[in-house]
Amino acid sequence: MIQHTSTRMTMIAALSRGTVFYLLWLVLTQSFKPGDLNMGLMTTLAATSVSLFLRPPSTGHLRLWLTLRLAPHFFWESVRAGIDVARRALGPQVRVQPGYVECPLAFPPGLARNRFSSFTSLLPGTVACGDRDGVLVYHCLDVTQPVVEQLWAEEKRLALVLVEGRDRG
Repeated sequence: MIQHTSTRMTMIAALSRGTVFYLLWLVLTQSFKPGDLNMGLMTTLAATSVSLFLRPPSTGHLRLWLTLRLAPHFFWESVRAGIDVARRALGPQVRVQPGYVECPLAFPPGLARNRFSSFTSLLPGTVACGDRDGVLVYHCLDVTQPVVEQLWAEEKRLALVLVEGRDRG
């Protein structure tokens, strides 16, 4: 059963990655000559093989459509937080209390946690700067804000997009 699931995941990953690589080849070459199509097929097979070796499907993937649905939220939060950072830093009274907070996550160490820290570091005001005893450490512009609760809300959103193992439900 486990072998069947693993083989199925590898086949799905190979087909989806191969399709994307071949479409990328067609967009870049803009040629439908038989020689170009065959070269694209060989390049696609090589790229797909390397992709599967470097990042096996068992490490998870993103759900593309849900990722696209997350984009407006991410854009809005980035704009909102950017305005807040500018207001705090450039206002008549600088209202910052920088420091560090620890954020325990349901994402296990590895790819999911790395994606989460990258995602949240792009939002102004917080930057993931380490991992201490399995807990992500963030440098924050204002530690008096509910930073950990905000990060947990982002974790729930990102958990819908990631297909990976999680420690808690």
